Amino acid sequence: MKLHHTVTEHLNQFASYGEGFVKVNDVRYEGSLIVTPEEIREWRPADFEALTPDDFAVLLELRPELVLFGTGSTLRFPHPRLTAALAAARVGFDAMDTGAMCRTFNILTAESRRVVAVVLGA
Repeated sequence: MKLHHTVTEHLNQFASYGEGFVKVNDVRYEGSLIVTPEEIREWRPADFEALTPDDFAVLLELRPELVLFGTGSTLRFPHPRLTAALAAARVGFDAMDTGAMCRTFNILTAESRRVVAVVLGA
């Protein structure tokens, strides 16, 4: 199989993460974020208990094929009623700890996938 080097210099990539922050393209962010390969936005919920169905429904405007949900150092699963709009639109959803979310996002972005990462309380 022939392999090709993938250039991601013009796309957002997670460079590192830690307690209360993530770095995207070497810029440090704190708080909740929406990250796409091309864009970074603030995300409303400050913590897991503040999540609402609207917080996930707003992601549909980005037309993702997959949403990765980084929940901090501990994996937590949102109630299915919170992500119902994504399921109804047939958008994949995966909750994972923030480290796994960063690594997965970088791989999927390099594959030119329409992925959206949401980081809770970075």
